Amino acid sequence: MNSTSAPAEEPVDPKISSIVDEIAKLNLLETSKLVKELKTRLDIPDISIPAAGAAAPAAPAAAPAEEEAPEPVQEKTIFTIKLESIDAKSKPKIIKEVKNLLGLSLVDSKKLVESAPKTLKENVTKEDAEKIKKTIEDVGGKVALE
Repeated sequence: MNSTSAPAEEPVDPKISSIVDEIAKLNLLETSKLVKELKTRLDIPDISIPAAGAAAPAAPAAAPAEEEAPEPVQEKTIFTIKLESIDAKSKPKIIKEVKNLLGLSLVDSKKLVESAPKTLKENVTKEDAEKIKKTIEDVGGKVALE
């Protein structure tokens, strides 16, 4: 417990805080690219797949089953909401919903809706994602949960 309480008491370097803030703003695709770039620049090997294969060489069928099981659980708890397309007649209603949902200006909401397919929101719980999807679809938009 000392290790968790010690960092909380120490002030965070503004440079580190700034980097963390910028990373938190990235979408899922950008985060993936960041991880790949860091692995390349820092020469970090990708050991998760070879380690799983080396850990269970006698039971190769068991290793993929174990790897597949955690992935669907993660996908089912946290979602990215993507506006796939809109019904042209419902465009004003969709813009209004996007504006209310994301807290954007009317102009930014219009640009976002017109540039569909576009990610609306990331790291959303299943409950919230379903509510948002229903709201957007009720006014004529097509939404995908990823």
